[in-house]
Amino acid sequence: MKKSLQLSVFFLMFTVLGHAQSSKPNIIYILADDLGYGDLSVYHKNSKIATPNIDKLASQGMRFTDAHSTSGVCTPTRYSVMTGRYPWRSKLPIGVMHGFNRPLIENDRATVASMLKKNGYNTGVIGKWHLGLGWAIKPEYASLLKDPYYGITEEMDSTVIDFNKDFTSGPNSVGFNYSFVLPSSLDMQPYCYIENHKFIEPLTGRTVGQKPEADYARAFWREGRISKSFDFYDVIPTFAEKANQFIQHQSAKKPFFLYFPVPAPHTPWVPSAEFKGKSSIGEYGDFVMQLDAAVGKLMHTLDSMGLAKNTIVVFTSDNGPYWRDNYIKKYGHLASGPLRGMKGDAFEAGHRVPFIVRWPGKVKAGEVSDATTTLANLMSTCAEVVGEKSAAFVTEDSYSILPVLTGKTKAVADQPAVVHISSIGYMAIRQGDWKLILGLGSGGFTLPKEIVAKPGEAIGQLYNLKEDLHEDHNLYDQYPEKVKELTDMLNKIKESKAKVH
Repeated sequence: MKKSLQLSVFFLMFTVLGHAQSSKPNIIYILADDLGYGDLSVYHKNSKIATPNIDKLASQGMRFTDAHSTSGVCTPTRYSVMTGRYPWRSKLPIGVMHGFNRPLIENDRATVASMLKKNGYNTGVIGKWHLGLGWAIKPEYASLLKDPYYGITEEMDSTVIDFNKDFTSGPNSVGFNYSFVLPSSLDMQPYCYIENHKFIEPLTGRTVGQKPEADYARAFWREGRISKSFDFYDVIPTFAEKANQFIQHQSAKKPFFLYFPVPAPHTPWVPSAEFKGKSSIGEYGDFVMQLDAAVGKLMHTLDSMGLAKNTIVVFTSDNGPYWRDNYIKKYGHLASGPLRGMKGDAFEAGHRVPFIVRWPGKVKAGEVSDATTTLANLMSTCAEVVGEKSAAFVTEDSYSILPVLTGKTKAVADQPAVVHISSIGYMAIRQGDWKLILGLGSGGFTLPKEIVAKPGEAIGQLYNLKEDLHEDHNLYDQYPEKVKELTDMLNKIKESKAKVH
């Protein structure tokens, strides 16, 4: 009888432990801001920046060499991450939002956060939002809201805003249980923290801005409204601390999703005193090292709480680096690595980004994948992870990379091609080795950004990336059939509606 009882207890413990191990995994999505493909030594051996924590993360999971943001700039990519849709499907097809913009994501739009929340996740966003907020409008200007594009295609005049009232919508309206965010980029007003649609501190101060150089780099920020105690040099530490607290306060009985969009190394390059002078390439390198330390601190928290094994960690960047030729010449550091261009461009450096996924026991450590993927694929990947099959979360441009992560396939199934859009609206499509750019010039921050073709000249750019990763040899006129094939494919994707599996 005693032996039978012992066996019963053993099998009960086995069942309970087995159930705990098979529960839905926690998901952490770390989105760096303007981090280049060549900034991490794990991607570019000649990088002059030490990033031991991110390199370690890569050694523990799968590193993708052909991952892409959907845009060369901030807002559009963040829209794709959240919705699983290409940004040109939104109300803001081209360009970025500023601080006083209204929400780009509609409250009834399916998001990764709302999907995971439906599946029992506690969802949080901590960091740079940059997707617009529901600013309270003064009653005398209420009629402006009749225009669905008001405050979206252009920033609102702050005089119409009632800063004494809470926000009417924001991250918590699109699936997040908790939010602690910066409204837009760290170089754009207003400079403040917003927690669950409320100001942490009123916007009673004003900064004259800081413009140390003409190229909008280093410790640059624009003039505008600011909370009196806001400290640019303390933003990364503040967000890192909040992210760790979010994890520490989770219940073991409920999975969590943390979206952690860190505003580094986007300008202003403002490393805290602890990191100032740490790198050999100035404030930019110092800021990347501070980002790396924040990632390390987050991983340490997971380890110390015993959560690492049941947590998917994704690390990536929203677009390429802001690193002009004068900095390359001064420091000898190639933030774009072997790629052509920089942030904003249709060229590879504008949108090919670091992409690392760690999931112990599910994703083999030290793996490298050359599968072509985009940041829009988060929605479908998370849906497959949690078993969500509702048509409500099937979007036009998201495809699951779970089979790639688990080693079942080498490529992203059913994905017809990947599409990018540059800062000035140049569209590019990639299928296999071939890439077509609809325009001449970079389409972004690299000069010349736009070139008008002369009579008889090619009007676009075609590259075979397998043979010409740096995009030096334009084959547009040599392969007209490939130009037509990719143009037709792009038009088909643009006309497509939400797919149904």
